[in-house]
Amino acid sequence: MRINYKKLLPNITTLVFDIDGVFTNGLVTVMPSGELVRDMCVKDGYAVKTAIDKGHRVCVITGGKSQSVKSRLEDLGVKDVYLEAHDKQVAFDDFLNKYKLDLKNILYMGDDLPDYPVMKLAGLPCCPSDAVPEIQKISKYISHKKGGEGCVRDVIEQVLRVQGNWK
Repeated sequence: MRINYKKLLPNITTLVFDIDGVFTNGLVTVMPSGELVRDMCVKDGYAVKTAIDKGHRVCVITGGKSQSVKSRLEDLGVKDVYLEAHDKQVAFDDFLNKYKLDLKNILYMGDDLPDYPVMKLAGLPCCPSDAVPEIQKISKYISHKKGGEGCVRDVIEQVLRVQGNWK
């Protein structure tokens, strides 16, 4: 039985996300140059920027290595972007130690097995509606939105609304 995740929203100060399957639908286009191109929802971007503007820390941990994704996130104000994080626990531990964060204040949204170890630690593990069953099972909140279709906006908006910071 899931606890009422809404009781955890007021304490969230930090938002951590995966990219593929969360910010994106998990599909990539391979360009002739070999570059992988991902589609990202602009509504998610707006929510990320708003969260940062309201004082929330946002971090992205991904196994991908796309510099264009990193540039997009940095343009939104995300200062902590971990690329090529094949062991997400290492990146997550570095992030925690860098800012001396308390796990209960962290929302982590992931969609697949590489996210599992970190999600087990986060105060509020979340996932998109199309996450794999193992991730859904440990999530305290499953968005009604799929990856790449506004699930990031969904969780950020909920946090900011509860905290009185949504426009």
